[in-house]
Amino acid sequence: MKRLNALLLLMLGAVLLAGCTLVPTANSPTIVTKKIPFGLLGQTIPGTNNGRVRFVTQAVYIVDATGHLAATSRIVPSPPTLLSVLRELILGPTSIETFAGYTSDLPKNFVIVDAVVKDKIGYIDIATPLSSLSRSRQVLAVGQLVLTAQAPGVGATTGVQISVAGVLQETLLPDGRTSELVTANDFSSLLNH
Repeated sequence: MKRLNALLLLMLGAVLLAGCTLVPTANSPTIVTKKIPFGLLGQTIPGTNNGRVRFVTQAVYIVDATGHLAATSRIVPSPPTLLSVLRELILGPTSIETFAGYTSDLPKNFVIVDAVVKDKIGYIDIATPLSSLSRSRQVLAVGQLVLTAQAPGVGATTGVQISVAGVLQETLLPDGRTSELVTANDFSSLLNH
């Protein structure tokens, strides 16, 4: 009986409070006339010297329906960094791209520990080796990383080195050779021309 009384009181309180609101309803938008604190409506980033976030489109490479590498665009903060662009690559194809048959040969649990550009060389440190993939998927996955890192705007124009947990790896090339420093030219045969 006590539970029933408590439930009835709770329901009665809910009905009474349902009609109460701090903001009156209106059929059209109303302009906020109060001063909003902390610069929350400001057009610049709070705590910066009029800093603004700008975005640019950047190329990332995914696998098309024919099994070739194809460029697609992603929006990243400007100026693009190797890490921010590779994070977009890891997300894989969009739903529209997937519907069109595009895929990614990067593993679903792929983790980039760090990615930086120094002296025009891209250094990509990953958590687990790609050697667990089949040879063809491994070559396409490395091609995705290298072509994305060497796309205009990222800065890795000399080449890319891939390491696993800080240990430099010999990277598998499409012709079967391996190399520590790989370039976009090494993977040009995989591009959809």
